[in-house]
Amino acid sequence: MASKNRPLARLIASACRTNHLSQARKFSTSQTRCLHTTPCLRTDGVFRLLTDSRTPMPWIDAWRLQQEGQGTASSEAQPQERDLSPKKMSDSYHRVVLPLGQDPWLSDTYINASGHIRLGTVFMDLDALSGIIVYKHTGPGVTTVTAALDRITIAHPLTEICDLEYSGQVTYASGRSSVEITCKVARARPEGEPSKPDDVLLTCTFTMVALDSETKRPTKIPALICETPEEEKIYKAGEAKSLAKKEMLKTSLLETEPNDPESSLIHKIWLRQVHYHNPNNDLRQPENVVPMAKTKLATASIMQPQYRNRHQTMIFGGFHLKQTFELAFCCAASFAHARPSFISADPCTFRNPVPVGSVLYLTATVAYTDPPLLEEDGSEPQQKDAEKPVTRVHVRVDSKVRDVEHGNAKSTGQFNYTFSVPRDVKVLPHTYQEYMMYIDARRRVKLGDTQQSQDQSGSQKERLQLGREANLTE
Repeated sequence: MASKNRPLARLIASACRTNHLSQARKFSTSQTRCLHTTPCLRTDGVFRLLTDSRTPMPWIDAWRLQQEGQGTASSEAQPQERDLSPKKMSDSYHRVVLPLGQDPWLSDTYINASGHIRLGTVFMDLDALSGIIVYKHTGPGVTTVTAALDRITIAHPLTEICDLEYSGQVTYASGRSSVEITCKVARARPEGEPSKPDDVLLTCTFTMVALDSETKRPTKIPALICETPEEEKIYKAGEAKSLAKKEMLKTSLLETEPNDPESSLIHKIWLRQVHYHNPNNDLRQPENVVPMAKTKLATASIMQPQYRNRHQTMIFGGFHLKQTFELAFCCAASFAHARPSFISADPCTFRNPVPVGSVLYLTATVAYTDPPLLEEDGSEPQQKDAEKPVTRVHVRVDSKVRDVEHGNAKSTGQFNYTFSVPRDVKVLPHTYQEYMMYIDARRRVKLGDTQQSQDQSGSQKERLQLGREANLTE
């Protein structure tokens, strides 16, 4: 009897799946309809309105071209001469509404187990958005790649599921190969209703680099022209940021040794761990102090073609970013035995691309905690509220990619995330390498605090200025 009902059961299951899919596609069906002549190709997990608008290519065709030694870009019509005339900021502006509040099936792909939005998925969407924006500025005939991501800070955390507005534009381009794109995520207001400063969830800046489609070497792009004093201010901020990055490279721990206060702190922490293990000393390592080596979490995964970018043979940078963020979250949770809350992502650089078919290795380590184990003067910091302790946990994720056939490994970047956890817990470095990771993370946290303080001061000044202008007009 059961065997006779199996075909019927399969039919019912198929009908249920079809019904669920049809409900998921009710919103904006004209945007999601797939024709046999124009098959839908979506980078895994990216909102449909942020996918590549050019004619997609099935992976099997891209693979065959790769095997024949041909570039996948050869399938597209290339302009004989590129237009390098300067462009306005508004030329690259792009806005998309993510209807999480209207479409429960869409929100189902963005919600975590706690009922909150998965920030890793939002980061992935933002990288896709920057790809659309950069091609509006560069035009056809170039290959663009994500080179870096600047600091991301949550401005106003979302406590409910609602429609989100993604928007962005090019904010700095000198005419060379690199371009800065600023993106924003905000609560979407109904049509005609003005947005408010509190609607902004986060703002981030991507640096993209344009490469020649044939030689894969950096190539020139249109410069940016400013039309208003506000645009001029934004442009100069981008220029200053570019110069600051170059200066920071000179003081990197890969270039210079730690400064005197940092060297003194390293020595004090080393002496503290010596005391912990000295049988003649009553000082013992507290239970809330964890060796850095014991905080590590590592993953290895094959990069499948479903996660490829618009250039077909490389993995989408947003997917890479999402993987590092979610591993960092797991690392912080494992370390603190508590649910972390995201605070910020520090600037990171995508050093090498990740080819389809390669193996991506990620290693997450808790590199710094605030309050730290010791202050610069050797004293032990105290929690501000002993009854409700809060610790900032800085997690570093090192990423490398390995060629399956030849075993060649390359670093693909270092990613740094800061979370808060409702516990008093501290990390303790032991080896010289761990001390360098600790000092580097400490610098990042302090720099982030300084930038946040400056941003808050600037926002207060702007509000005061707006208040004065309002009083003058009354």
